[in-house]
Amino acid sequence: MMKSFSESYRAAGVDITAGYKAVELMKKHIARTRNEGCVDDVGGFGGCFGLNLAGMEEPVLVSGTDGCGTKVKLAILMDKHDTIGIDAVAMCVNDIICCGAKPLFFLDYIACGKNIPEKIAGIVSGVAEGCVQSGAALIGGETAEHPGMMPVEDYDLAGFAVGIVDKKKIIDKNRMKPGDVVIGLASTGIHSNGFSLCRKVFDIDSNPDSLYEAREELGGKSIAETLLTPTKIYVKSILALLEKVDVRGISHITGGGFYENIPRSIPDGLGAKIDKSAVKVLPIFDLIAKTGNIPERDMFNTYNMGVGMSVVVPAAEAETALEILRANGEDAYVIGEIVESGDKVILG
Repeated sequence: MMKSFSESYRAAGVDITAGYKAVELMKKHIARTRNEGCVDDVGGFGGCFGLNLAGMEEPVLVSGTDGCGTKVKLAILMDKHDTIGIDAVAMCVNDIICCGAKPLFFLDYIACGKNIPEKIAGIVSGVAEGCVQSGAALIGGETAEHPGMMPVEDYDLAGFAVGIVDKKKIIDKNRMKPGDVVIGLASTGIHSNGFSLCRKVFDIDSNPDSLYEAREELGGKSIAETLLTPTKIYVKSILALLEKVDVRGISHITGGGFYENIPRSIPDGLGAKIDKSAVKVLPIFDLIAKTGNIPERDMFNTYNMGVGMSVVVPAAEAETALEILRANGEDAYVIGEIVESGDKVILG
């Protein structure tokens, strides 16, 4: 049993015993994420993971790190902390799957004004759920109490993921050709980007009560409930797709929207011609644009607009790709094609 205790440190604002309690509370959540690579329990100085390299000629590790942006402020405002961890995982694993890498493990970092064990365990429960959805093991993390740096009720959350792929199977955008098809995978909403604009548009900081009213245009949900919907994790469906289809490009549509993210998976000389009328824009994006008088160009350059990820496949394999993605729970549909162009994205 841990007997470490410092009255002086607690008087300065840091209760180390709260950290021990938080670890005990989160262990049941972490246990859900264990996979074949886990080799020890949480609580040491480093997370250990055993690599199974069977069948790989040149294994390559792929890493990603990210946070949830100011979406965390909404979680704090609503006092709901059990889903924001899904966002932290999603932002990392959705990035590394764009290379074709299977996530192996994840670590989180939580900075807080005051360590309230139940709140920290709630945050980690969301992280664990994100890890379960992506097949990654939660092998460690850090909770840092920062009195004086942030209000006691505040916290921030970030994460780090590592995946693996055989070098010959890394997605190579240079194989992309004119006529290839761009498929969109539906998002669950805002995901984890553009919340500073959301807070401004809906005047969240000054008028938070308006967030909780049921809105007909949002299917009876409130703005708060809609905005806090966790980021979709696409790992398992993309891994299933990679087994059967020649995928030539994958884009995770995050901050910067279509204009910043789709170009990252397209080689010079080619562009993605996106049919805007084909994009299933979610009601929350229409509400943001209308409420804030936001131009369409800015919306597509800030938000995912209902498409959380795009994949490029040969035209001859498009129907097969759609069947696989839909069989794995995705609302997938064609949103455009690859064309010869000096512009990486053409929305029309």
